[in-house]
Amino acid sequence: QVQLVESGGGSVQAGGSLRLSCVASGAPYFTYTYCMAWFRQAPGKEREVLATIRRDGATNYADSVKGRFTLSKDNAKNTLYLQMNSLKPEDTAMYYCAADRMALGACSSRQADFGYWGQGTQVTVSS
Repeated sequence: QVQLVESGGGSVQAGGSLRLSCVASGAPYFTYTYCMAWFRQAPGKEREVLATIRRDGATNYADSVKGRFTLSKDNAKNTLYLQMNSLKPEDTAMYYCAADRMALGACSSRQADFGYWGQGTQVTVSS
């Protein structure tokens, strides 16, 4: 079955950087055939989408992270990355990788459209 495993979270001071990874398994050519995304959820807040990447590699970002976060994927390694720069205390949250099969030119930003989720990795940014 499809499995997503995140890593790379940790504690960092404001202004610092982290790179999150999400390794996908359970389906051939995973990153070629699945729309993938990063979400996060802070305590007491709803889960929010940060960035999505279509099967063809086109990306889309939430305004809150645009210009600071970069989403990329390595198809050979079935791995999704989220490079996070200029981190702020308000970026503190649990970060989740998500995926689902979608049409070539589509990639939803709604969490209800994603059927596969990782277990999450914690990011803590101190001021």
